[in-house]
Amino acid sequence: MTILVAGGAGYIGSHAVQELVRQGFEVLVLDNLSSGRRELVGDAPFVEADLLDREALARIFRQHEIGAVLHFASLIQVGESVADPRRYYTHNLTTSLNLLDAMLEAGTRALIFSSTAAVYGEPLEIPIPESHPTRPASPYGRSKLMVEDILRDYERAHGLRSISLRYFNAAGAAPDASAGECHDPETHLVPNILLSILGKRPRLQVFGGDFETPDGTALRDYVHVADLAEAHVLALRSLLAGHPGNVINLGTEAGHSVLEVIRAAESVTGHRVRYDLAPRRPGDVAVLLASKAKAEKSLGWRPRLSSLETIIGSAWNWHRKAG
Repeated sequence: MTILVAGGAGYIGSHAVQELVRQGFEVLVLDNLSSGRRELVGDAPFVEADLLDREALARIFRQHEIGAVLHFASLIQVGESVADPRRYYTHNLTTSLNLLDAMLEAGTRALIFSSTAAVYGEPLEIPIPESHPTRPASPYGRSKLMVEDILRDYERAHGLRSISLRYFNAAGAAPDASAGECHDPETHLVPNILLSILGKRPRLQVFGGDFETPDGTALRDYVHVADLAEAHVLALRSLLAGHPGNVINLGTEAGHSVLEVIRAAESVTGHRVRYDLAPRRPGDVAVLLASKAKAEKSLGWRPRLSSLETIIGSAWNWHRKAG
């Protein structure tokens, strides 16, 4: 049995591929390389294809005995989704539906879906449990929530079981610096801090200094990408063991503001971070902090590498090595 990893040459997908291989799974990586990088998946079998290409998908499922799918392939930029909502709805929904059609035709009935904390919108309680109302503040978050709803309908109609993993803020890099974050354009805080230190990006922009938080900057729940990868394998094993579908947060219940992350980066790297305050970005909320209780109970997941110092240290090693 082969595990298909759609979007497996991207940031989180490539770390999940590494963890799957480490735990002995046979893996096939599918990516169109629009934002992923082939070298991040190492020696894992790879096919360059697009989830918009239904014929290519059907061929891949005919040629391989796909037992389950990890679905990372989507557009992910909140601000871009606000400016161009049609692109996000069209792409994120169509690619997911095409993948589900190919799975049904091939008889594959297990899917791990890369979802997001953005489905919650402005939180009514902190930390946020999975039972919290879903009121996304951006088309990106709404497109992810729509896919979650589709997956629930497919389980009822077709027995296709899925676990949607709602990430909070993925950060960091592989402990051995073999993979890391390399979006273009880069919109995430930790890599932008480090790239500005290395002189590869202009002076850092801090978006929003007037949030209702202790220091006025947005507060987020940062999770090491290797911990996220481990959670995906735990979720996969749950489905393969016959357990029902689920929706699960992946976070630490520990929040850090933008200014706290900057200070931690200065401590880890020994460099001063110069920054300017800029207006808030559309769709941003003040605080996103996960309840981790369900992940612990349902998956036995406990993040091991998600201290701010470990996250920044691993990312710093990656960016210096990447050159």
